[in-house]
Amino acid sequence: MSETVRLDELPVAVRTRVLTLVADVLPDVPQLPAALRKVAGFAPARRARLGGQAITAGLADEELRARIAHQVSVRRQDELVALRDGTMHDSLEAAALDWLVRPQGWTRRLDSSVSQVEQRAAQQQEVVAQAKEERWQARAEQAEAELRDLRASYRQQIEGYKAEVSQLRRKLGDARAKHRDVDQETVAAAHAAEEARAAAEVTLAARDKEVRRLRAEVERLEAEARQGRRGGRAEKEQATARTRVLLDTILEATAGLRRELALPPVTSSPGGLVEESLAAPEVPGPRVVPEVGPALLEQYLALPRARLVVDGYNVSMRAWSGSSLEAQRTRLLTAMAPLVARTGAETTVVFDGADAETRPPTAQPRGVKVLFSPQGVIADEVIGQLVEAEPQGRVVLVVSDDREVQTRCQRAGARAVASAALLGLLGG
Repeated sequence: MSETVRLDELPVAVRTRVLTLVADVLPDVPQLPAALRKVAGFAPARRARLGGQAITAGLADEELRARIAHQVSVRRQDELVALRDGTMHDSLEAAALDWLVRPQGWTRRLDSSVSQVEQRAAQQQEVVAQAKEERWQARAEQAEAELRDLRASYRQQIEGYKAEVSQLRRKLGDARAKHRDVDQETVAAAHAAEEARAAAEVTLAARDKEVRRLRAEVERLEAEARQGRRGGRAEKEQATARTRVLLDTILEATAGLRRELALPPVTSSPGGLVEESLAAPEVPGPRVVPEVGPALLEQYLALPRARLVVDGYNVSMRAWSGSSLEAQRTRLLTAMAPLVARTGAETTVVFDGADAETRPPTAQPRGVKVLFSPQGVIADEVIGQLVEAEPQGRVVLVVSDDREVQTRCQRAGARAVASAALLGLLGG
């Protein structure tokens, strides 16, 4: 299978699984297009169902697909290990992960997984067709049983009618014999016979009509039974033809892909790569951390998902030491509002509240979160906890002139910034 295979070329089951995997990680993918950001805001159960078209269109962008694949790899590490080791038994999951993540050798595995998925779908269709055929067969047998019962019932009714006609004819014969013996009795008997004959004919006509109706009903039931048997045979033949066409298509596609994926011979081995890495190990040099000034600080804050933590009183005391603590807080937060609005950085200002039993009311500017340390806990400890909770690799900047705060934050992977750099941006 070509490495340029599109999502819409995969079987429906594989496409559905790919959309489900993407929908699960969509909120964690950075720099999403506008359409996918809207889909990421949906509830998890609705993303793949309502945003399927947007996700499919987004996956056509190779760079976006790679970012999504990275998030899927983070969440599905165990499945990817099993996929690379060849121990994954779920062909549907294997096909979806291979197409989305595209690890080494994914095209070969995708070909095999897609074939297994399509074969399983064909088997399921055959089982459904066989079940339908069995239902038609059961209905035909039931109709035949009902037909036999009706025939037996109608036969009994006809026999009863015949016996009644025979009895009426015997009565008519007896009346005629008596009529021959005595003239008066003959006349009376003749009248009685005529009446009896008329009544018999009326009764016989009614019985004949009922017999014709019953025969028509029997013919209708026989026709329905024959139609049911023909429908079952036709559906079975149609299902067999679909299965045969599907199998022929799979075989022809497999032969074509084998010719198309002719790969060059391998010129290196995993062991050779390890030997090369051991033969010339790299010696990392000392890390040089440049001093952060106002201009560099603003560049850092403009990076994607940057995090800014400010030691509130440490910065305000340096700029406005002659003012009250309340005035310092107000001036600092007011000055930071334009900077946060301009850069979009996630910002938290921590004030020391270890010696205070109550928290003073503070107006929080838009985009700036204000924290007071709990009673008995200094602000330095809260700042350290905030920084240590961040994942490695995120841009985290801590503004403080406290050496202990700077040292602890640098150990956690953050960048320490002097108060002067932030005050230079704020115009303080």
